[in-house]
Amino acid sequence: MKKTALLNAPLSKLIASMGHTNKLVICDSGLPIPRNSEVIDLALTKNIPRFIDTLKIILEELKVEEAIIAEEMISRSNGLYDELSKVLSGVNIKKVSHEEFKTLTKSEEDIAFVRTGEATPYANVILVSGVTF
Repeated sequence: MKKTALLNAPLSKLIASMGHTNKLVICDSGLPIPRNSEVIDLALTKNIPRFIDTLKIILEELKVEEAIIAEEMISRSNGLYDELSKVLSGVNIKKVSHEEFKTLTKSEEDIAFVRTGEATPYANVILVSGVTF
């Protein structure tokens, strides 16, 4: 049995298969996800699981070199940016408009999605996979 916190087998497999610069989007329940994209849907109901809780667990397994968020998160997501900044301590956080964020999620080929039940606006992040050596 696994010793780390991540128990979801498809998510664990996805993270294990990621290479340097591959992207993983952790998103709220409302972000449009392109058809034919790889999606691990964890959403059970409103705010279960939470975005930040999902992010914390994923970061136990995934080396991240950069994160991309919508700049609107800073002013319109009830302190979520402050929590995200603490959890991603030491990781460069790039800020783009929400429209650009959605474009990035549609145009990337090496991208997968983890959908949470989060109901806070702009609770989305693109994690760029780092390398452990």
